[in-house]
Amino acid sequence: MPNEASTAPPFEPPSIDLRGRVAIVTGASRGIGRATAETLAAAGAAVVLTGRSLEPVAEVAQSIIERGGRALPFAAHAGEPESADALAEATLEAFGAIDILVNNAGTCPHYGPLLDASEALWDKTMDVNLRGPWRTARACVPAMRARGGGAIVNVSSIAGLIPQNGVGLYCLSKAGLVMMTQVLAAELAPEGVRVHAVAPGFVRTRFSRGMWDDDAERTRMLDEIPQGRIGEPEEIARAIAFLVSDWTPFATGSTFVADGGQLVAAGMWTPG
Repeated sequence: MPNEASTAPPFEPPSIDLRGRVAIVTGASRGIGRATAETLAAAGAAVVLTGRSLEPVAEVAQSIIERGGRALPFAAHAGEPESADALAEATLEAFGAIDILVNNAGTCPHYGPLLDASEALWDKTMDVNLRGPWRTARACVPAMRARGGGAIVNVSSIAGLIPQNGVGLYCLSKAGLVMMTQVLAAELAPEGVRVHAVAPGFVRTRFSRGMWDDDAERTRMLDEIPQGRIGEPEEIARAIAFLVSDWTPFATGSTFVADGGQLVAAGMWTPG
């Protein structure tokens, strides 16, 4: 008997729905942070955006509001201990809850051999890249507990999974962030709080502009990426939205690598 044509409408997978959720995104004035804040807002979340200066994040927040979203800019420095508690308090005052935290703020103040880094640069790097996410998580988790759960994503890097030349101090801080993700995931799972890390590779941000804006350096980097291209901030933002959504309720403690295949290619051995 011949197959009859289906009268059912074509299958369309549901989009990520974050309506009713409240998210905090640190380092949200540009790059991955901005793209993440815009993506979460487009999915329906109310978003609090932080940056060291208020004006840049206020511009991003205004653009979200003009498109029908809900957003609040807040000046906070990831390296300052008091900023985390103030951020959590401001979020609760504005929106009454905290469901999602994206720890994106980061720094790389030292370029060169690890043993040449000063104590001051060690402190600055670890304060922003490691202690900052820990402080912010500590400030926000009580509100997540009150909601019966939540989701945290820490923005690490493939530099935290494999050594990279000249940025050893940054590598150490991002490796520590991956381990912190795993520890928090194990500790907070019984309370319904899921914790993930994302590890971007070569992404077109101002942070990496020194590499992609230089012809020789860009060519060298692209030779290491099997996809042969630079990633875009929006691609990382979509991965983050997926991890904090209800699409992944049984997943926690993962490190989601988005690098065009650079990490796996680095581990391949070519027989001589």
